[in-house]
Amino acid sequence: MSVQEIEVAISQLKPDELNQLENWLAEFKSQQWDKQIEEDAKAGRLDKLIAQAKDDIRKGNFKPL
Repeated sequence: MSVQEIEVAISQLKPDELNQLENWLAEFKSQQWDKQIEEDAKAGRLDKLIAQAKDDIRKGNFKPL
């Protein structure tokens, strides 16, 4: 199925069906994001950022949330 076919199908959805699709897509994207973060963490791609954050905290260079 092509993107264009998907777009046509989406344009024919009823409002409640469109809301369901939006909710599903948001959850799907969230799961994909979580998976990518997990893979990056396991591969060590976040180590430098984590070390920098810990250093900033140690030096007091942060604002409490």
